[in-house]
Amino acid sequence: MALKIFGPLYERTISWARHRHAPAYLTGLSFIEAIIFPIMPEVMLAPMSVAQPKRAFWFATLSIVGSMLGAVVGYALGHYAFEALKPMFAALGMLPSIEAGIATVQAKMVESPWAVFTFLVLGGFMPIPMKVFTWASGIVGVPMLQYLPSMFIGRAKRVYLLALAIRIGGERAEAALRRYIEPIGWIATAVVAVAIAVLVWHSQR
Repeated sequence: MALKIFGPLYERTISWARHRHAPAYLTGLSFIEAIIFPIMPEVMLAPMSVAQPKRAFWFATLSIVGSMLGAVVGYALGHYAFEALKPMFAALGMLPSIEAGIATVQAKMVESPWAVFTFLVLGGFMPIPMKVFTWASGIVGVPMLQYLPSMFIGRAKRVYLLALAIRIGGERAEAALRRYIEPIGWIATAVVAVAIAVLVWHSQR
């Protein structure tokens, strides 16, 4: 029998969606997903929108609020976690190459800071967990002027499009998400692993 992890997590998230405090849970889930949680808030937003279609866009707005707060925290953790690990990297002889890689990225941002904005906005259209972008942006020091608007646009289009899809497709849209949550979860996990590997590889060049 295939190992199932995301299905049970999805079902737990669905149970939160039925709770009377579901709007607060959705905001909290959106917050922690931007930092570390493996389940995207869309899996809670979908059934909430199915149950109350007229409030779908309000629920989407709550999700954006939580995600933006999480984006700020995730950025700070990415930035300061690297600083805290510097002594270890220095002991391993990796610090000079890592700092050189970060300096290269920062130099490119200075040359064309809005290129970073475009990259993050386009990245938001991909089924990649938000935490990948929040931590990475903090590590390389993406300017807030580009970072925050790009995070907002990237997240807003996802939750508002989902809210619109639920208004149009109703329960069929939520049923499709439930059916494919397991492969979606594993694909997202693989993407995170590859993103981390690429980041480490570039930092050591």
